[in-house]
Amino acid sequence: MQTSKETFKEILISAGIRGSKRSSSSKESQSTKQKVKILHPPIETFWQLPPTKEHKKSTGSRTLKTIMSLSLKKGVQKSRSLRTILEGSHEPKDEQIVDSFRQLLFLEGQLPGKHSDYHTLLRFLRMRDYDLTKAKNMYLNYLKWREEFHVDALSEELKFEEFNEVKKCYPHGFHGVDRYGRPIYIERIGMVNLNRLLEVTSIERFVKYHVTEQEKTLNWRYSACSLAAKKHIASTVSILDVKDVGISNFSKPARYLFLEIQKIDSHYYPETLHRLFIINAGSGFKVLWKAIKTFLDQRTLAKIQVLGSNYTKTLLEVIDPSNLPTFFGGDCTCSDYGGCLFSDKGPWNDPAVTTLLQAMVEAEEENGDEEKNSAAKDAFGGVTHHNVHIKDVFDVTPSRNDTFEIARLTNQPFLQKILTLQSVVNDTKTKIQALEAALKDTKSVIEGLGQPIEELKNQIIVSNIRG
Repeated sequence: MQTSKETFKEILISAGIRGSKRSSSSKESQSTKQKVKILHPPIETFWQLPPTKEHKKSTGSRTLKTIMSLSLKKGVQKSRSLRTILEGSHEPKDEQIVDSFRQLLFLEGQLPGKHSDYHTLLRFLRMRDYDLTKAKNMYLNYLKWREEFHVDALSEELKFEEFNEVKKCYPHGFHGVDRYGRPIYIERIGMVNLNRLLEVTSIERFVKYHVTEQEKTLNWRYSACSLAAKKHIASTVSILDVKDVGISNFSKPARYLFLEIQKIDSHYYPETLHRLFIINAGSGFKVLWKAIKTFLDQRTLAKIQVLGSNYTKTLLEVIDPSNLPTFFGGDCTCSDYGGCLFSDKGPWNDPAVTTLLQAMVEAEEENGDEEKNSAAKDAFGGVTHHNVHIKDVFDVTPSRNDTFEIARLTNQPFLQKILTLQSVVNDTKTKIQALEAALKDTKSVIEGLGQPIEELKNQIIVSNIRG
């Protein structure tokens, strides 16, 4: 499927489309709108750093090493500038709907935890066109999968000793960044030896390895790329080399592996792909591509550009030659590492970046508990998860009238919902207490009835004996 640059640029529509109706200037646009899902701009669009004023003696050209040394001198705290780089600026409309999403999860008893940061929730919202109900279902399935798949422990538990052998029969890996600063991921599908791959590892272990790489990209590579580029990075550019690939390559094990990885990437790591270049697509692959497309949604398809053998110019428009391997027409060989796909070249392995990033992670972990406790005290008047008890919750719960008075005075919708829930809990508690009292009275009545029945039974027995 050939996609021109002009067609590809058309998918980068304004975010203002969300929540509003597009004007339909023709019957063709109306038909297209019905068939194609809404395609949102690149995920980093609203995560740019605010422009800074330039001065003649400005320090705006500080190197990363300078930033690192200044941060280390301050006790390696996450400064406002570094926090902005890592988190990016939040687009107001996105921030508003993310808050609504959090409220929905809370009100349904799904208290957001470790994996409920702004960016994660936004990914699921974008993937479901900001439909809160659909995004909620997708997000809850994601949490369930993480728990069942033991994702959080997988990086430490999985010892992928066959890594080098797998690389030889399945050439793939991260290599450098594009001109924007996004990490580049490469796979050379045409060179995969599937039989050999299944000898050195299993599909189950390879899938687990793939998940650990996804986690590393989310939690480490994107952060490192953000620091290096001095702007928020949140997606990947991928290159898929399909030279000599055809229907014969799509065997049953290959189909299973493809579908398993595709499901994980689309369902549990949505909106992490910026662009995918499929290169060296011959006639055999084009037949296969018709079948593969049926497994991909419109949003993913819009990010894919299928190219033949004349792909180098297109890649160099997006990637600097220093970050493109020579086998794709670039200048890089990574000769010291046994080849580009063995090097894992990128800011995530640059000592100037990783030293700062690791120090920030350690500082965050050390101060995390203290900050949480302090925030909890500020929000709940000194009550924290360390000293609160169930009895205390019931003892300090305000009355129904007080609850609505607080909500009225604060005029905060989220607080109103929370306090409304408290009033419901209070009503339920009162009903339970009344039911318990009624049951106690019923028990007393039954016990009272039991005594004359026992006496009557004894009288019948005595009467029978005498008779």
